[in-house]
Amino acid sequence: MNVVERLSGVMLRQLWSRYKRAVLLVAVVLLFFLAAIKLSDEFRRLVWEQGPTGAIDLKLFLRRVRQWFAGGPVYGNLRSTFPPASFLIFWPFVGWLSLPAARYLWALTTIVVLVWLCRLIIRESKAKTPLERAFVTFMLLSMNAAGVAIGNGQFILHLLPLLITVALILGKQDPPAWSNHLRAAGMFLIALVKPNVTAPFFWLVVFLPKAVRPAVLVVIGYASLSLASASFQPVGLISLTRDWLARSEEWAVLQGYANLHSWLGPLGLYQWLAPASGITLLALGLWIYLHRNKDVWLLLAVTALVARFWTYHNMYDDALILLPMICLFRIAGSPETENNYDLIAGGLLALTLIFMVLPARMINFPSPWQYVFTLGHTLVWLLVLLFLGHYTRKVKALPSGSA
Repeated sequence: MNVVERLSGVMLRQLWSRYKRAVLLVAVVLLFFLAAIKLSDEFRRLVWEQGPTGAIDLKLFLRRVRQWFAGGPVYGNLRSTFPPASFLIFWPFVGWLSLPAARYLWALTTIVVLVWLCRLIIRESKAKTPLERAFVTFMLLSMNAAGVAIGNGQFILHLLPLLITVALILGKQDPPAWSNHLRAAGMFLIALVKPNVTAPFFWLVVFLPKAVRPAVLVVIGYASLSLASASFQPVGLISLTRDWLARSEEWAVLQGYANLHSWLGPLGLYQWLAPASGITLLALGLWIYLHRNKDVWLLLAVTALVARFWTYHNMYDDALILLPMICLFRIAGSPETENNYDLIAGGLLALTLIFMVLPARMINFPSPWQYVFTLGHTLVWLLVLLFLGHYTRKVKALPSGSA
């Protein structure tokens, strides 16, 4: 780092030290009002809205689960993109209830996981002051993706605390313990209800612990769930899996933005959808293996970004970006100032947060505003991915047994 960069870094840190409290206070107030407006309206949409958009995805999930256990053709007329095991994983939560009761229960579980997630990110962000802890909390609650997920009755907010907890458990296995491995495997199996979000995180289950036991437990557990779930259908698991893959590939080019499928589909490269996703997933596995002794939050953050890009996603799954945002917050607050990594991380966090609170309806605005939304998110996430990849290479490995 040259003299100019060092001096500019010192000046920026002095400015931040002087105005940090004021900036954070303004940010917290703004994020609080955004969160209050979004969450109140989205919980209303989840529980009481009787129109077609009220709890729209929860209604679809319930309909598909009931059809599945009745032996109906879920991959035909209902256009499901969930694998067989997902129906069995989802059923114990709300699949046995009437729609009104399921809406209330899903709202209750959403509140529980939001509290759990807030406690996790406050602790793991290393926020030191009440103002910093409030900023981290409302960073989550004000996210556009979090609001859309709640109103739609989606899974993503339920999955994030599971993924974080699994990584933290497996990252501290010294010495390994059956109970911890079993707990982590069980939580990851639940998270696999939505594999287009959580499958990339399986590499953490494979490479974080110093044992193969958690990965074996997950594989055996998922195979068992798939077989048990398939027993309710008139055709076998292989046929069901083939139908699921065909339906998923068909749906991939019709939905979402900022992912490999949404980029390749318009170019007519449909034959490359599956290979591109597979190559990306294998590359992530190799990267995690090479950096398995680095800070678990760096691994979580990069995996979340790749998980957002590797296959199709809708807007609610943008909540995955919370993980790299927490990682950026940790780097920005680190006493390590070499190469101004803390300043870069802080700037990227601010830029990411601006895009994450943009209103969802922008995607339906006429050109160019819809492209400001979609391309803006894409470019910012790619910048964060490049920065975190570079930073991971530069930082030292953690001592054995640390997370």
